[in-house]
Amino acid sequence: MALGPNDFVSSDKGRSHWSPSDTPRLAPPPAIPFHRPLINAHHLSLLRATLDRGELGGAGETTATCQKLLQQRLLASQVLLTQSCTAALEMAALLLEVKAGDEVIMPSFTFVSTANAFVLRGATPVFVDIRPDTLNLDESEIERAISPRTKAIVAMHYAGVGCELNIIGALARNHGLALVEDAAQAIDAHYCDKALGTFGDLGTLSFHHTKNITSGEGGALIVNNPRFAERADVLWEKGTNRSAFKRNLVDRYSWIDLGGSHAPSELTASLLLSQLEEADYIKARKLEIWACYHEALSELEMRGFINRPQIPRECQHNAHFYWFLARDHAERETLIDHLAAANIAASSHYVPLHSAPAGRRFGKPCGPLAVTNSAAERIVRLPSYVGLEPADQARVVAAIQHFYLGSACP
Repeated sequence: MALGPNDFVSSDKGRSHWSPSDTPRLAPPPAIPFHRPLINAHHLSLLRATLDRGELGGAGETTATCQKLLQQRLLASQVLLTQSCTAALEMAALLLEVKAGDEVIMPSFTFVSTANAFVLRGATPVFVDIRPDTLNLDESEIERAISPRTKAIVAMHYAGVGCELNIIGALARNHGLALVEDAAQAIDAHYCDKALGTFGDLGTLSFHHTKNITSGEGGALIVNNPRFAERADVLWEKGTNRSAFKRNLVDRYSWIDLGGSHAPSELTASLLLSQLEEADYIKARKLEIWACYHEALSELEMRGFINRPQIPRECQHNAHFYWFLARDHAERETLIDHLAAANIAASSHYVPLHSAPAGRRFGKPCGPLAVTNSAAERIVRLPSYVGLEPADQARVVAAIQHFYLGSACP
């Protein structure tokens, strides 16, 4: 006889009493991960084709195809695939000839690679506060951080929402500074209808496992200032003029400058290509998920429980992830534990760089960074990925509402 979910079996035939051990243990609801990349048969077929072709090294045919697609998609003149956004940032620091004694302005609320790339060249990161509505670099705080030693400004576009690039770009031009966009989270996001990553002298992208478009690891350097174009090719080609050789401009190539092994393998590029071919679908689905969270959590903000992100009018974001701010650190931690108990993986985010051991050693804050400190202690990021089912998203929302309002959680 088949057993129902509420049936139990006793091995003691003569026993008529009930005990707690007889109660069936219902399976917990299925886990909702924080992120899960989109992988389907099309992606696997392109990987299989690359393996069958036997060309697995870097800087091959598929890499060139991806670069061309990105140039067309971003309306950029030069895009170089890299093994990570970190590598692209390190190339940017080399191209800008950053050196010991230089200062580079950036947010403290960012990933370590934003700072590391310039610290490796001997520069000092100068950490500036962020805006409470977007958690992006606060453009009103930049000018007071500029000194005679300032070399560049790095604008990191948090959660795929653009910084105020018109203002930041004008500041950079007026002070003779380079502008680098850390657009790691911002593929397919725009500011005033122009792709993020294409405003600065240089821009960088990430195709890490957690990004909207992924190749597992991977990144890209966007070269917008033509004076860096030729040297960017050389740095990318391990310090050689191989790019000129491939264009029949020289009869052989040799070592002519600094460089590194930055090109991804053809397997990495193949996965990226398959993702780029579905980029419109991925973005549309992520925007649906973002909008659903934003609407569903509006009452909690109205009642003073949370602060939701705000998208400036000139920004067209890519819904990289959805975040909100709890009222304080203790509440944030308790909420994340509450969601974990419901098999839902929510997350905090960065430890501000200025408060980290290496940040105190290599960088310096400009001011108290009050917004940065507060946001880092209060931020909650929610599951967001293309395969997130509406019913699962409803579970996430219900669990948050249950935490704050005590309503029944399905």
